Amino acid sequence: MKWPALKIETEAGEEEAVAPLVLSASRVTDIPAFHGEWFMQRLRAGYCRRVNPFNRGQESLISFARCRLIVFWSKNPAPFMRHIDELEERGLSFYFQFTLNDYEREKLEPRLPPLEQRLRTFMDLSERIGRERVIWRFDPVLLGDGLEAEDIIGRLEAIGRKLNGHTDKLVFSFVDMYKKTKERLKKIDPGFRAPERGDMLRIAGGIAAINREWPRPLALSTCAEEIELAAMGISRNQCVDPALIRRLCGNDAGISEFYAPRPEGAALKNSGLRARCACAPSRDIGAYNTCPHFCAYCYANHSAPRPGAGDFQAFSRKYMDSGSRPSRRP
Repeated sequence: MKWPALKIETEAGEEEAVAPLVLSASRVTDIPAFHGEWFMQRLRAGYCRRVNPFNRGQESLISFARCRLIVFWSKNPAPFMRHIDELEERGLSFYFQFTLNDYEREKLEPRLPPLEQRLRTFMDLSERIGRERVIWRFDPVLLGDGLEAEDIIGRLEAIGRKLNGHTDKLVFSFVDMYKKTKERLKKIDPGFRAPERGDMLRIAGGIAAINREWPRPLALSTCAEEIELAAMGISRNQCVDPALIRRLCGNDAGISEFYAPRPEGAALKNSGLRARCACAPSRDIGAYNTCPHFCAYCYANHSAPRPGAGDFQAFSRKYMDSGSRPSRRP
């Protein structure tokens, strides 16, 4: 779908910008962990730019004038928590997709804080904004290097016991072996692989079983997966969730109308995402190759850290911070 356009004033003069109701910040980089100051600067300015990652000659201007809600995606939102008061003062609704895995032994996420520190951040964030607004993601699930289905279930159970009462929902997905993902994982251990159908069923069944034993069972969902797990009580997720958006935005008429329930097959689709993605429409901001986490399975970074990679501040000075037309090359 296409968002409506507005004429806005930038430092370069009057320009046309798309004006979404919901921002996604971001599927392609960890804005809360690394780029929170940039985000808040752009929020105060009222717009940002985004360059098409597949065509550097194309850019879009995104106005925040109509924005009512922001979906944050992060593995470490601790640095961003100091900005929550300002978001609330601006009347913005928001929630976090918080990815919390345990791949410490395999060193697949070597630049993340220790697991115990991330668990504490999750609980602190939940206590600050409410458990409904902090969604736990165990994502992606992969096997190999001695990591079997039972290990995934056991690690997820250990995290879930500590998070119980601090979230209402768990979303998990199985790794997509893009070429660069496969090559990067192979350098760590050639045995890493995507779960096969039998593995998926065993892992999903184990998750469903342990969830029933938790004092506060969670809503379980998968993200953009072909496999059908409804018989286990596991739904297909909408990470940009229209029902949650409506609840968090209360009586906002624009949100209520745009994200109203629709008949099956008539739901609005978000263009440019994976075929099995069920997310409601939003506008993603941020840029590829700007996340210094450098997780081994990541699809949004080059295969290895490069000098200057992840320097979003330098990147954004050329692409987004200035109201003038930015350089076309990072």
